[in-house]
Amino acid sequence: MRKRLLPLTALFSAPAFAASLDVAVEIPRLQVAEYHRPYVAIWVERPDQSHVANLAVWYDGKMANKEGEKWLKDMRQWWRRSGRSLEMPVDGISGATKAAGQHSLSFSEQDPAFKDLPAGEYRVVVEAAREVGGRELLRVPFQWPIQHAASTSVQGTSELGAVSLKLKP
Repeated sequence: MRKRLLPLTALFSAPAFAASLDVAVEIPRLQVAEYHRPYVAIWVERPDQSHVANLAVWYDGKMANKEGEKWLKDMRQWWRRSGRSLEMPVDGISGATKAAGQHSLSFSEQDPAFKDLPAGEYRVVVEAAREVGGRELLRVPFQWPIQHAASTSVQGTSELGAVSLKLKP
């Protein structure tokens, strides 16, 4: 019996690159007497502000007796929608606070937050809270699945600088 061979194109019919969503978050350098790095939560929500998925939580997880976790509730919107139900640290999501500067995160359609995401309108939300400082929340809208390459950004006024998204189909 003779084996039937598939054409080479059949083996590579899947796209070479998956859609991607890149998030850039700027933490501004503030000239204040007592500076503390901000706690930051980044998540995806629907237009009705219902929580879809957490992308990142930056906090001080190295404090003794999990002392750093008590300040997570200062990111009020994130805490109400998702944070209070999480057991920190969360593998692949939580990490240390970040210094002033530009910080980037990249996600593909294969990442858990996006893998089974239904088509529709969404927003990436970035919330920052700083001890002896303020709070700020920014929302950047996007469409899923990504049909066309696009870039969009919003500008913070106090605890956050520019927050931008780069979408690639």
